[in-house]
Amino acid sequence: MANQDQDKIIQISLPALKDRTGSMIRGVGNFTTRTIRIPQAFWPVATLLANNEPIKRDQLGLALDELFTSLYEHPLNEQSRTLTRALRKYRLIPNEDTTENLIRFVVGQVVTRSPIEVPESIVNEFWGFFHELLAAPELKGLIELNLDIIRLVLRTYEPLIVELINRLKDLRKANQEGLTDMGRKVTVLRRDLVILRRQIKAIRYIRPFLQTDPKDFSTQAQIVARMVREFGPLFIKMAQVAAANADFLPEEIARELEVFQQDVDPMTPDEVNEAFLDCFGKLPTEIYFQFAVDKPLRSGSIGSVYLAKKPVVDDNGVERLQPIIVKVARHNLEREFQMGNLAIELMLVSSQFWAPHSKLLPFLHALSDQVKEFTRGFEQELNFEDEAAIQRRFAKRANQAKVWHVPDVYLSTSRILEMEYVDDAVSIKEAIRNLQGRERRRFQRTLGENFLFTLLEHIFIYNELHGDLHPGNIMVSPDAELHLIDWGNAVDMQGKWGLVRDYLINVLVAEPEALADILINMSTQPEENRERRDLIIERLQDTLNRRDVSPLTDDILLTLWREGLPGLHRRMQTSMQLMSNTYQLGIVIRSDYLHLSRSFVAMAGAYMNIYDGLPRTIMLRDTLKSLVLFPVNLGLTRLSRGIDRLRGHEIEYVA
Repeated sequence: MANQDQDKIIQISLPALKDRTGSMIRGVGNFTTRTIRIPQAFWPVATLLANNEPIKRDQLGLALDELFTSLYEHPLNEQSRTLTRALRKYRLIPNEDTTENLIRFVVGQVVTRSPIEVPESIVNEFWGFFHELLAAPELKGLIELNLDIIRLVLRTYEPLIVELINRLKDLRKANQEGLTDMGRKVTVLRRDLVILRRQIKAIRYIRPFLQTDPKDFSTQAQIVARMVREFGPLFIKMAQVAAANADFLPEEIARELEVFQQDVDPMTPDEVNEAFLDCFGKLPTEIYFQFAVDKPLRSGSIGSVYLAKKPVVDDNGVERLQPIIVKVARHNLEREFQMGNLAIELMLVSSQFWAPHSKLLPFLHALSDQVKEFTRGFEQELNFEDEAAIQRRFAKRANQAKVWHVPDVYLSTSRILEMEYVDDAVSIKEAIRNLQGRERRRFQRTLGENFLFTLLEHIFIYNELHGDLHPGNIMVSPDAELHLIDWGNAVDMQGKWGLVRDYLINVLVAEPEALADILINMSTQPEENRERRDLIIERLQDTLNRRDVSPLTDDILLTLWREGLPGLHRRMQTSMQLMSNTYQLGIVIRSDYLHLSRSFVAMAGAYMNIYDGLPRTIMLRDTLKSLVLFPVNLGLTRLSRGIDRLRGHEIEYVA
């Protein structure tokens, strides 16, 4: 009997024991195989380093991708996911519950601090969407998150690493110049760490911001301004874009951000001197007279502007001192922008730890890619030689105009720009502030007509726009003529006007299907986005519904008349919001269209700034009048300029 029981136990246990043993052997074999493959994955990287040929960025990127693929496939990652799930289960690190609590806190802060009351239905709708989004979690392990961060940093530094590797190969010839350059690259890394540390440190302002009274917008505005200043040039540029469309912000915060359109902290005298030594090998005081390095006229995110005098010989052969404007670029701007971009990406990747959920990843990736596209447009402004070419082009066109002017460029290098000084032009606000009553109102309307005529001429005649025409880049003369400055970025309208026109029309009439097709065509990956067209249409319709923008039927004019100015304003705001928040749709808009949108937002903000204090009906009436009369006014302007040229030739002939 005992022998029968023992046989039965053996018969029952052997299959389970066999399965467990097989599983363990397969696991050990898989672990061993994957571990052996890791050194093999290093071989492409080692080959690139060992050979004598210079390497390219795509070669290094491919080799690193192969290496990280092997690291991701290692069984330790599965163990890491198991460990991470356990840690999240016992709340030792953030989990889905803490994610929901964190988002509930943020939503609560938004609702509490909103300058307008947020309907409960919108909040409930958001939570319905959120719980649907988090229905099927697929969490990454801690090792995978760290691998993501390491790969992101390496991808950012791939160009610099390629340069360093190629320089190291050159050093085999014992070239002293190569050693010096390598030292410079190491210095760049050092400075990058200083920049990145400063930018990440600026995040500390979030805590005092959340501790303020939700309705104390004045204190909140001061905290935001300090944080933007500490973040540096990229975030100052973003603040300028936000200030240009201040309708979305509380008045106090909009007013504080508006400062960045006029002035920011100036460059130090040492920084100015370093720029001149770098470009000319001389100090500014050796080139110009009355150049006060510690007293700039104004300062922006890109550089500072100074008034100086330079000896010139006039037509009569007499030497005289001519007032000029000298614009000096800040040092290390390219690295500031790249580190700002990296800081944003690191914050987004880190959010996967604090708010872990795979369904959030597409939104974070789309937002990260959109930030990169946004930054790419700003990087065009960093070389003053490119800016000089744009400014010279528009200055030549301004010779045909009567109501707008562009300063002539005399000299340009990568960091120094020397141009014409206009002594009677002031900012829009200062020009309007100096007038009162009926005279002020007449001046504002004339200025508005001149501004809109200028934009229409740029769009329809030259197919090219100023890329950042916010109020700080517009100077005004006593007779309401415009002097346009800061030409670091221009937007080419060639081939874009059709899409932009269709986009604005379809936002106005609230047609989500046509809007989806237009946004897909503007995106960086149109083919992939077309496969998601139905989902994009659905989300666009939800956005239009939440903004209370209903489709226009056959009675378009009647519907617009009933909605009035608030309805038209709401529809135009929706057009800006959709373009700036496309990452919520998983769409990344190309940088040229993104900066065209930024240009329109800046110009719209400047136009509304001109009509500050006047009824919106007057602005609407003047806008319609300018649109209707534009062909007539353009013809009269060209005729007047032609007559002036003929008179000039006649006087020259008589003389």
